[in-house]
Amino acid sequence: MTMLIMTDQGLYCPAGNFFIDPSRAVENAVITHAHSDHARRGSRKYFTVDKGVSLLKARIGQNITVQSFKYGEAFFINQVKISFHSAGHILGSSQVRLEHEGLVWVASGDYKREPDPTCAPFEIVKCDVFVTEATFGAPSFKWPKEKNLGAEIYEWWCANAELGMNSVLFAYSLGKAQRVLGVLHPYASRPVYCHPSVTTLNECYRDEGVALADTFCLSQLHPQKKLQGELFLVPQSFLKTDQARVIGDHYQTAFASGWMAPGSSGYGRGNFDHGFVMSDHADWNDLVQTVQETGAKKIYVQHRGKGALVRHLKNLGLQAFPDSDLFPKNPSQLMLF
Repeated sequence: MTMLIMTDQGLYCPAGNFFIDPSRAVENAVITHAHSDHARRGSRKYFTVDKGVSLLKARIGQNITVQSFKYGEAFFINQVKISFHSAGHILGSSQVRLEHEGLVWVASGDYKREPDPTCAPFEIVKCDVFVTEATFGAPSFKWPKEKNLGAEIYEWWCANAELGMNSVLFAYSLGKAQRVLGVLHPYASRPVYCHPSVTTLNECYRDEGVALADTFCLSQLHPQKKLQGELFLVPQSFLKTDQARVIGDHYQTAFASGWMAPGSSGYGRGNFDHGFVMSDHADWNDLVQTVQETGAKKIYVQHRGKGALVRHLKNLGLQAFPDSDLFPKNPSQLMLF
């Protein structure tokens, strides 16, 4: 039985009449996490893990109808038994376990297996069929996991400050920025200046008991103020805004991302003075290890790199397919929506 099928609106479960991370408004939306490519406005009802509710509301609206559950807590939507399990991606990120007629499917959402002080660690969930992401699904993507990223970022900040320069660290506003603040928490002796888009989300993390380095919102600064030797945690568009005048003319830039790793399009730093390899997705080794540890008999691969990962898993003797194979061949499977 096919528990999940691919549609133009995303992954759909016919037996439960719900979507996982739908690409547009639907009746029932099961959400793995609050990033904008997974959580979208307009659905009648949302289902997510309790740790992710405040982020979901901050991103798509405070008045949404949302039902939340703890990690591992089982509930039903129509005939399908569902539970959320930590994906280790960002605060409140989840894998979705589906059980129906004796079969178990797991849709991973985005996940990583590296330690992260700002979210629950990744959990292996045994299943018959595993639908895995593969954002970095190529053998060249292997993260240097032995590094202390908090100390590395802090040392870069201090070195720049000694030269009278500001440090401008680009990071995605949700997840990556808070991870930077989390690893800096043991080191930072003064506040990090954050973009307003980061500040709002920081409060969601703090409300869930996550320890972050002290921060100061850039919106509270006088427009003519000039700072020196400080760390700014901002999106990449920041330098093109009037607000960027606060950093003056003497600064160094860096980007915190998996795209800073060798083999990626960002390697060599491009327009950045420095790069920190900090990804919130599994690298090649962790993708392969995870697939094997689930014990899944079938694997469907989503996102970039699906070709390389599918081929490798097949060479390991596993039944692996691109997610395009989930598009139904029988139109009757689409009758519920």
